[in-house]
Amino acid sequence: MKQFEVPAFYRSPLLSKIKAQRKLADPRKKDFSPSSLQIGKFTFLIARHFGFCYGVENAIERSYKALQENPGKRIFLLSQMIHNPAVNADLTGNGIQFLQDTHGKQLIAFDTLTPNDIVLIPAFGTTLEIEQQLTSLGLDIQTYNTTCPFVEKVWNRSEKLGETQHTIIIHGKHDHEETRATFSHAVANGPALIVKDMKEAQVLGAYILGQKSAAELLDFFVGKTSEGFEPEIHLSKIGVVNQTTMLATETQAITDYLRSCYIQLHGEENIKTYMADTRDTLCYATNDNQAATLGLLEQAADLAVVVGGYNSSNTSHLAELLEQKFPTYYIKDASEIQDNGLHHFDYHHKEMKLTERFLPDRDQLQIVLTSGASCPDSIVEEVMMKILSTQYTQTELEGLLSNLA
Repeated sequence: MKQFEVPAFYRSPLLSKIKAQRKLADPRKKDFSPSSLQIGKFTFLIARHFGFCYGVENAIERSYKALQENPGKRIFLLSQMIHNPAVNADLTGNGIQFLQDTHGKQLIAFDTLTPNDIVLIPAFGTTLEIEQQLTSLGLDIQTYNTTCPFVEKVWNRSEKLGETQHTIIIHGKHDHEETRATFSHAVANGPALIVKDMKEAQVLGAYILGQKSAAELLDFFVGKTSEGFEPEIHLSKIGVVNQTTMLATETQAITDYLRSCYIQLHGEENIKTYMADTRDTLCYATNDNQAATLGLLEQAADLAVVVGGYNSSNTSHLAELLEQKFPTYYIKDASEIQDNGLHHFDYHHKEMKLTERFLPDRDQLQIVLTSGASCPDSIVEEVMMKILSTQYTQTELEGLLSNLA
């Protein structure tokens, strides 16, 4: 796989060494058990896969190339490059300006742009409507288009579904940038409907099975269907694609559930007539990170720490998985570990919480550790060091770390 030129300050020598050892020992990614790193009384169980994925590294590399290749020019990002505050702060610190926030709210009017300006499309991609707006202003949006190839793969599959008269069911959060972009590309080729989770899929299933009316379905999915959506016509055959940062297991469960509805109506021997096979659209990086998290769940540990931006969909899903077994703390960086305890994000209620004594009083501690696909390894290492510093002085810590060499 291609190696990207990502600034060194995003890397962690310690974690890079661990990743390199695992890659050498398991090049085909068959072993999803965690790496174990013992430092003093702490054993960190580090996910087999975590941190920057292909799409994120590609986006960061292109962003820094834009800065290097265009001195003196105004450089804009359509919205946040990725959902990590440290990365976005570094980009803005280098002079890049955001045109929109993550919800699509305009921060800088498009009509203030000139053809001489540089505009970067983020890893999530963007809608066809925004692409047309920017190109109509004479802007080049392809040279530094950082749309993730796996997002584009979903768009391409949606196009093929439209060509075969399948309605495109998108598993995603309707207000997320990637889902807004995927929806735009999908409806250019056919009818589309967005489902957030299994509960929403079951509402769709109830209509398919004749348990809900078309009016009830449209009322429930208001704002989440293509214009002129007609359930009686458009749900005759479907294909499911996803927002690549959603839980892959949930996408598959939704697909299997909807498939069962059509089998109940038409029989398994006819299922290919009513439902397309779209398993090839699942993102490998999301799959690997989630499989590695399932590997963490097979371990015994005192707690889990998940590191990443609080508006990161894929990071929240890692926390969702781990909290099934461990006390789980979702933090953006080491600054959340303070003298008064651990400040962490409750993604269910979208609020910060404080746990004063988050480390159990034991002679030996096992801590599960992972991070989202947009989180730099350097931040994960800083979190490890901050946890260690709650128990050891700087001198003691230097001695412990020297033994790792």
